[in-house]
Amino acid sequence: MRTNIPTLLLASLLGTYLDLFFIGKTLYTFPKRPLPHIFSFNILFTCVGLPLLTSFFLLLCNILSLSKKVILIFMLSMLMTVGERFSESIGYFAHSDSWNHLYSFIGYTFYLVFIYCFYQWSNDRDLPRA
Repeated sequence: MRTNIPTLLLASLLGTYLDLFFIGKTLYTFPKRPLPHIFSFNILFTCVGLPLLTSFFLLLCNILSLSKKVILIFMLSMLMTVGERFSESIGYFAHSDSWNHLYSFIGYTFYLVFIYCFYQWSNDRDLPRA
């Protein structure tokens, strides 16, 4: 039986740790975020948004051929980069002056490939039967 739960947890944790890393390096910040006195990252995005987007991504990957998965990953990476720029324009996200949005595209591409590979690995290994 295929399950998304381990992959969704990994997606959320990886997104959180990447945000903490890049915030620590002062490459970006979240000026408007829930509970700003507690969290330096956007907890709503990493704990709700990423798992929902990852679920949608995995759902699509289950019905697409390999070539269409590659196109999907590139399109979603581009869409996330555009989404970052939109978030910047409304004040929810801010990059440092040294940031290049190509970094976001490349980062999301690797992130989605890694998440999909983990999903495949976690669902294709032989699990002991009860």
